[in-house]
Amino acid sequence: MNTLFNFDNPVLQFINKIVYSVYLNILWFVCCIPIVTIGASTTALFYVTLKMSKNEEGNITESFFRSFKANLKQGTKIWMVLLFLGIILGIDGYVLYHMRFENIFWTLCTAVFCVAAAAYAIVLMYIFPLLARFDNTTGAMFKNALFMGIRFLLCTIVMAVIYFLMLLVSVRFFTPAVIFGEGLCALLCSYLLSNILLLCQEKTKDHVETASELK
Repeated sequence: MNTLFNFDNPVLQFINKIVYSVYLNILWFVCCIPIVTIGASTTALFYVTLKMSKNEEGNITESFFRSFKANLKQGTKIWMVLLFLGIILGIDGYVLYHMRFENIFWTLCTAVFCVAAAAYAIVLMYIFPLLARFDNTTGAMFKNALFMGIRFLLCTIVMAVIYFLMLLVSVRFFTPAVIFGEGLCALLCSYLLSNILLLCQEKTKDHVETASELK
């Protein structure tokens, strides 16, 4: 019994992190209200949850707003691009759905749309955790997010399932679950991403050291 309520108990620590994820979800939602700041807010959320996955979170509120401020410009730029592309994909999907012609052209367009939508979803899931961990150009962020999503396909599928289940539960079965929302999804995804991002960080460091030696 004493072991169960010990604060060093991994189960109790994880439950504590879930509670923190509710608080983070509230911070994330409030900072998303202007709409244009969704990118910076999501980056700040992953900045904290990635630290939580390694037990390095410190002051959660301070860490969140420090990251929000640091990534406001680039996070907003990335989000505006994603929003524009999402609107285009939404319009294309609407048109294709209502056309539904039984010919090769419609089939080909639908296949291209599905590939584009999958690539968009991959970038959407990976780009903000990447921004939370690395400094890079916006173009490189998009390219690396797509590459990582394809390279670590199993992780990508599990992340997609996490987001889908949260949406399904919140909309169809238990609406109050929305209080966990993006906060819990980000926390669970961070446990999947932390080692992958660490591996990428080590490879980047090795590449830089090799390039310095060549000079």
